[in-house]
Amino acid sequence: MPPRTRATQDRSTDPAGAARLDLDALLRDRSTRIIVCTGAGGVGKTTVAAALGLRGAELGRHVVVLTIDPARRLAQSLGLTELDNTPRPVAGFDTGSGGTLDAMMLDMKRTFDEVVEAHATPDKAAQILANPFYQAVSSSFAGTQEYMAMEKLGQLRSRAEREGSWDLIVVDTPPSRSALDFLDAPKRLGSFLDGRFIRLLMAPAKAGGRAYLKVFSSGVTMATTVMSKILGGQVLQDVQTFVAALDTMFGGFRERADKTYALLKNPETAFVVVAAPERDALREASFFVDRLDQEGMPLAGVVLNRVQRLSAPTLTGARALAAAEQLAETEGGSGTAPLTEGLLRLHANLAETAERQEALARRFTAGHPGIPVVEVPAAAQDIHDLEGLREVGQALTAS
Repeated sequence: MPPRTRATQDRSTDPAGAARLDLDALLRDRSTRIIVCTGAGGVGKTTVAAALGLRGAELGRHVVVLTIDPARRLAQSLGLTELDNTPRPVAGFDTGSGGTLDAMMLDMKRTFDEVVEAHATPDKAAQILANPFYQAVSSSFAGTQEYMAMEKLGQLRSRAEREGSWDLIVVDTPPSRSALDFLDAPKRLGSFLDGRFIRLLMAPAKAGGRAYLKVFSSGVTMATTVMSKILGGQVLQDVQTFVAALDTMFGGFRERADKTYALLKNPETAFVVVAAPERDALREASFFVDRLDQEGMPLAGVVLNRVQRLSAPTLTGARALAAAEQLAETEGGSGTAPLTEGLLRLHANLAETAERQEALARRFTAGHPGIPVVEVPAAAQDIHDLEGLREVGQALTAS
């Protein structure tokens, strides 16, 4: 059975033979409130997310784009000197339709700090924020960035409902080793909070003082002694103090994670899987498409980004290479012969790349029938301004 997808395809097909993903229809559909761009790292998710946000704003939507660690040139392309954890208005685009565009970059630690400040008393929050172990966990613990991306999404959605500030949130998921990390982060955090190691660390603080000796068996005492030797007494104390201070917030973490996870499964959300036409990226996209189907999450379709297009598609690579070799063997060629030969060889290389990418794309679509796909040509240069993002948006939504 093919994965379930939203009704975002038209009757035309792309060069790989799949139904074409109609992202313009998705952006115009006011029932679409969240678009999540996901995929392997390095495939252009951030650029696609920003281009969709700009396109949505120029279609009249009130958009906020949440990016994850974008390149500085992308911030500049939005007309901003920098992006931070606060949505900033983007100017310089066509506002004739009444749309607005804000952009922000996830600050993982600041978001974690905001969660602590919002869900703990001032004294307890100060104790947590000053704890050395918290400062390390909030900056580098595995899965924290993915979890905080979901926290920030939940915050933005709540603010949009409360203030009516945005009717579309576009999310660029973290550049994880695996695209599945974004969906797994809440579950991993819950396992961490409920784990035996955390309970072991929490128990001394709960027992307190001499009661500790009465409550714990000699085996647990020995385990704690071993951890103290491995971690160091001060580090272990910092960990225990952090866990004890955070104990009252654990339920809130899980509750918000469950709420955001349910939001991702809501029909108002649409996942757009971004992939490059390369073997590893398409394998990652395939895994993610299957996972979305297993979780019952609404998949809009797949964006094949940075697809090689030829200026002379009727000239095959083999013919171009043969012509270049023949030209090189010709004696007494004109002064333009070396340049022509070089252009023919370049075309042959590009044609070979295009053929390989098309074969990989066809294999992907054959393995996922019914999944709408749209192809975006490879840009001649990096995206560095709104016009560049607009061109990407036009390629994403071209009919």
